[in-house]
Amino acid sequence: MCGFLAEFNDKTRSLSSREQFLSLLELSHHRGPDDTQIEKGQNFQFGFNRLSILDLSANGNQPKYSPSRRYTLVFNGEIYNFKTLTDTYGLKNLKSTSDTEVIAHLFDEIGVEATIKELNGMFAIAVIDQKTNLFSLARDFAGIKPLFYGLGENGIVAASQFDQAFKHPWIKQHLELRPEIVKEYFGFGYMQAPNTIYDNVFQVNPGELITFKGNKCVSNKQLVTFPKSLNATYKETSHTSKLYNTLLDRVLKRQLISDVPIASFLSGGIDSPLITAHAKANKDDIEAFTLKVANTDLDESDIATEYATELSINQEIIKANPSDILEEMEDFFDKCPEPFGDYSSLPTYLISKHAVKNHKVMLSGDGGDELFYGYPRFSHIAKNRVWFKIPFKLRRPLVSFLKKYKVITTPAPYYYETISEWQVAKNLQVFPDILDKLVPNTSFSNELKSLYQLDGSKSKKTLLHALRHNEFYAHMQRVLIKVDRASMANSLEVRVPFLDKESIDFSWQLESDLLKHNTLKKVLKECLGHYVPESLINMKKMGFTVPLEDWLHNELKEDVWHHIFEIPFYGAEFLDVNYLKSGVKNFYNSKGPFSSWSIWHIYAWQKWAVKHVKT
Repeated sequence: MCGFLAEFNDKTRSLSSREQFLSLLELSHHRGPDDTQIEKGQNFQFGFNRLSILDLSANGNQPKYSPSRRYTLVFNGEIYNFKTLTDTYGLKNLKSTSDTEVIAHLFDEIGVEATIKELNGMFAIAVIDQKTNLFSLARDFAGIKPLFYGLGENGIVAASQFDQAFKHPWIKQHLELRPEIVKEYFGFGYMQAPNTIYDNVFQVNPGELITFKGNKCVSNKQLVTFPKSLNATYKETSHTSKLYNTLLDRVLKRQLISDVPIASFLSGGIDSPLITAHAKANKDDIEAFTLKVANTDLDESDIATEYATELSINQEIIKANPSDILEEMEDFFDKCPEPFGDYSSLPTYLISKHAVKNHKVMLSGDGGDELFYGYPRFSHIAKNRVWFKIPFKLRRPLVSFLKKYKVITTPAPYYYETISEWQVAKNLQVFPDILDKLVPNTSFSNELKSLYQLDGSKSKKTLLHALRHNEFYAHMQRVLIKVDRASMANSLEVRVPFLDKESIDFSWQLESDLLKHNTLKKVLKECLGHYVPESLINMKKMGFTVPLEDWLHNELKEDVWHHIFEIPFYGAEFLDVNYLKSGVKNFYNSKGPFSSWSIWHIYAWQKWAVKHVKT
């Protein structure tokens, strides 16, 4: 787990000076504080900040050449099947026990594209083929690891962090905000791949391989994708749960391989306890970390402690008082390289800072909700899909009439013309009409509209799967950004066993009967039932969050007010700043439609701009 920076051009233009390059590489030092190396060629410059996890010796350092020296690469992540690939391809003369070494050898053996297809893990890779003078970028199939790239006249810049790309001298001189992506940020709180808020900086999509010659893209392939169509093999039965438990055991065996201490996050829900249970079964001395917040309405540490007791796990509870998190606020924003509006990243940041004192690797339960139908909106939308078969002009008065007499409870078919629009609204953190006023005369990007296109689903089961596809490639990306940025800010690697390739393949073949049994994550609950009592599984989950509403009205009010009313607003040319400021004032007067989420998105945008753009 590391951070890298890469430059590539057509040999006709100069590379950055070493001083310029080092200053940009330093921005991701927290992602890899154990070693820093730079490799420079005639038309490329690679820099790498290493977080040593496998093979702690200098043999594991990067950048790395393939044995033939045809390929030069930098790689951020973990490949869980690297030992299997070593045996399968009979790789010899390995100079280290790192997964990077295996990737380099495979490039020589089978080429870049075939190698990427073979990998099971989380990764971002930049590689130069010296023979063909091609530069390729590849990202893991779930989007766990970040990979940004900028296109400039002088060449291509690729990096682990957004700020390393947009601050690069080849890129920053031509930066222009994209209003549609600015709108998406203010609505969803993050930048959805492949776009960023700037028109010359992009993200590699999950599972994508992009190849460049000079500064021109010559190939763009989606090597691994999980289809929108349903091809079911399994149903939600006890037999399926047993099969998945067996599979998850194999996954944890792979993901527990580490040359440094490893532990697990443990909450009061379903996902992290199940991961922790399997980790305990494979590593008896595994430890768990739980966050305890002062607000009893949000605290789930007592439930997590019951899990720890049932699983006989040594648990460390981290107490997060408001003063603790607020003290870390400035450092958090200093290390947040992109605009990001999910405030639950704050407790993630805090628990990561404590965990890294004795561990370098943690296990997370992220991905379980998306793969196994864990959100109430899955069933809510599917149950009401029939309304959207009625023409909108007829549906609106009918829904209004039935709602008046309490025949139906949801007004959604009145407000939204299509199911796609409804799903967008459910994932927005602000109301659509507020967002339209905040960023006027601007629509979402075509890529986002395509991602949320659900209206072709013919049945409830195919709709459920289409919703899952959307959650995987949309909402889950925000979750993964949160965990990666908050953990790597503290030089901590987080592994995500549910997003192992074998696990995703299995879940994608699962046909849900959610509308019959009305049990979210039924398979995972049955899996966890092999380890703990059912009464514990069914306890209410509080959520991994903080009392944002209270903080905004108290401890944070002065700083929020300063950044919104006393500093010129970044991107003001695309925003209705008067409407924005009026909405914030009304929020503090307990009036108007702005929620705490809305205020946080606005505040986080300005904090990021002040720290990373205007300096």
